[in-house]
Amino acid sequence: MQSWWRGGVTYQIYPRSYQDSNNDGIGDLKGITERLSYIADLGVDSIWLSPIFPSPMLDMGYDVSNYTDINPEFGTLADFDALIARAHELGLKVIIDQVISHTSDQHPFFIESRQNRTNPKADWYVWADPKHDGSPPNNWLAIFGGGAWQWDARRHQYYLHNFLVEQPDLNFHNPEVQDWLLSTMRFWLERGVDGFRLDTVNFYFHDALLRNDPADYRKKDKPEWNPYAMQYHIFSKNQPENLAFIERLRALLDEFDDRAVVGEMGESHHAIKMMGEYTTGKRLHMCYSFEMLSDPFGAAHFRKQVEEFFTDAPKGWPCWAFSNHDVVRHVSRWAEHGVSREALAKQMAALLLSLEGSVCLYQGEELGQTETDLEYNELIDPQGLRFWPENKGRDGCRTPMTWDASVPNAGFTQGKPWLPIKAAQIANNAAAQLDKADSVLSFYKQMLRVRRQFESLRTGDTKFFATSEPILAFSRENKVVCIFNLSPEPHQVAVQGVGEVIVAEGANLVSGQLQLAGNGFALFHDQGVVINGKSE
Repeated sequence: MQSWWRGGVTYQIYPRSYQDSNNDGIGDLKGITERLSYIADLGVDSIWLSPIFPSPMLDMGYDVSNYTDINPEFGTLADFDALIARAHELGLKVIIDQVISHTSDQHPFFIESRQNRTNPKADWYVWADPKHDGSPPNNWLAIFGGGAWQWDARRHQYYLHNFLVEQPDLNFHNPEVQDWLLSTMRFWLERGVDGFRLDTVNFYFHDALLRNDPADYRKKDKPEWNPYAMQYHIFSKNQPENLAFIERLRALLDEFDDRAVVGEMGESHHAIKMMGEYTTGKRLHMCYSFEMLSDPFGAAHFRKQVEEFFTDAPKGWPCWAFSNHDVVRHVSRWAEHGVSREALAKQMAALLLSLEGSVCLYQGEELGQTETDLEYNELIDPQGLRFWPENKGRDGCRTPMTWDASVPNAGFTQGKPWLPIKAAQIANNAAAQLDKADSVLSFYKQMLRVRRQFESLRTGDTKFFATSEPILAFSRENKVVCIFNLSPEPHQVAVQGVGEVIVAEGANLVSGQLQLAGNGFALFHDQGVVINGKSE
């Protein structure tokens, strides 16, 4: 029997922004549970909850202070158990976010570790002596700006933080650290979770010799808005020891029935190749990177990601996404390629849900939701606060769900929402789309039904046709052919050997010519398709 995750679709929930049940302005577990029937009705296979553990919330839960409890803002363990039970009743699997490369500086283990060099947790974090001149041990940079080393006067040493100063990195070279982290994951597996999303899965190990990262080998015409992108991070992360730990983690999941783990590849160099490496053999079940979560757009770009992955890792498995909690929503990011918000949203749904691999949808994506335009004084995200205005941070994609324009705060809360809910987002509300046959929401439901109906769309091999921009065309297992016009201008494609239409928008087949409006697309039954005179 095929595992649920292989070719499956996961719906990502940002808990603070989904549904507030107690009107404190912050989404919570009870609120999510109330909305699970909406998610099940979409037709997805699973949900992924962004971090729900106790945290000072300096990085919105990605700074964990307790790995085996629930943040009181979100509820209790009993609320989590009720969510799991209801999700399983509805046929939904539940994946939770695991942030194990680092902890909060408020975690009891770090508080103990920083006291001196002899305590039981002294070697649980990455500590290093200063150079003779007092400077840090090497040139490693932090993602949120500045150097990756913070001085601690108690130990007369620096500690490593790849992210915020308040997010010290754990020392994975210490076997006790690995054992403890796996024990916290066992806690949740025994509680009934169906798997994990692993944050920054390639960051766990650092180079034990603390060698300098070299400059990025790619030519840059000017400095990056974030200097982190100007280094080639071959020592601060991406260490070979990482894979051995991933195999230990996979062995833990294999003790339980039908569980799965998806990793986030936080890397801008060779990320597709690394996705394959991390999913081949008894490692991660799935992995995703940012190649389709960033600015590049076009037939050649999308084709390259899929072909490169399966060429490098024919036994690996990717997870594709266009939006998530870390990037500008794709309907806004790629707006210049769309005739309209609705047309682009539908086309991207059809493309994403036709790709070989598994798929992740981000809450609100099914509504064609756009990025929220926030002022500096409305920001909470440290990325935006540090790099404004060149980068406005991630709050714009994290604003609350818009359920119903006829009620206060679009039905998210009766209190003051933790981030603003603006008119542009309220216009894209669920209630207005639920019973509208041509809405973005209705199309997502249709396309998810199609993906479930055709096993070839979930697990079949992909063969691309030799088309030129802006036409992207491929066949899944020679059973379903998918043709997309990735531009706002109309285009025409010569097509032979297609059967009945499965789903289409802005497409008309006349005498062997497929006429595609801007953002038009069509999925047909494949009966030996030939496109522009070429069968492959």
